[in-house]
Amino acid sequence: MEEKQTKKVRIKYTKSEQLKFIGHLDVMRYFQKAVKRAGFDIAYSHGFSPHQLMSFAAPLALGVTSEGEYFDAEFNSLITSDEFVQRFNEQMAAGMEVKDAILLADDAKKAMSLVAGSDYLITLHDSLTDEQKQKILDYTPHLLEKESIEIFRKTKKSEKVEDIKNGIYELHVEEDKIYMFLATGSEYNLKPDSVIEALCKETEIVYNKFDYHIHRVETYMKNENDELVSLLESGTRITQDSL
Repeated sequence: MEEKQTKKVRIKYTKSEQLKFIGHLDVMRYFQKAVKRAGFDIAYSHGFSPHQLMSFAAPLALGVTSEGEYFDAEFNSLITSDEFVQRFNEQMAAGMEVKDAILLADDAKKAMSLVAGSDYLITLHDSLTDEQKQKILDYTPHLLEKESIEIFRKTKKSEKVEDIKNGIYELHVEEDKIYMFLATGSEYNLKPDSVIEALCKETEIVYNKFDYHIHRVETYMKNENDELVSLLESGTRITQDSL
């Protein structure tokens, strides 16, 4: 039996304050149900337990908000990018919004294998004193001046001291927030918590993850010139003329 050629689409969405404590597996199930409710002609795998052909880019940590999340899905038929956005958002709960949809080439790699960087904005909560906040903000531009930035990293299998400097592409203060552009993905994955921990270590402030709010701005891949660009640049918007 001849298999039908499917079309690959990359969806960009946001996850805001109301849903920041919903885990990644629940987000996956959320979109699987939204696809059904919206009536999309999504493709399914073959076999005894067919599932929607859908895969997500870099999972978002619990408690983190974002305006630059992505997943890829395969469809048997296409509609325009604007229609994808409209029909998805008719099914979205408060705190989740689809922003765009692009068509990928047939041989396009999955988003999860392309991710190479993410940038974040860190808000310092009022559980820190004004003096502590100012101390961290004042030191932030100087962290990358160090020859190495060592933190103690504990995993399920080991405990070790790790130099995270090469994973920090950019670090500065924007108004009263910390902006950081970090390595993300399978080659090297640096969490923003680790950079905050390093800042606390250097300023002699006890690190408490609840003193900070992390917001992901965008997720990036490398283009043919080895530049970090948005995952949206890997395809084209779907218009009525292109259908």
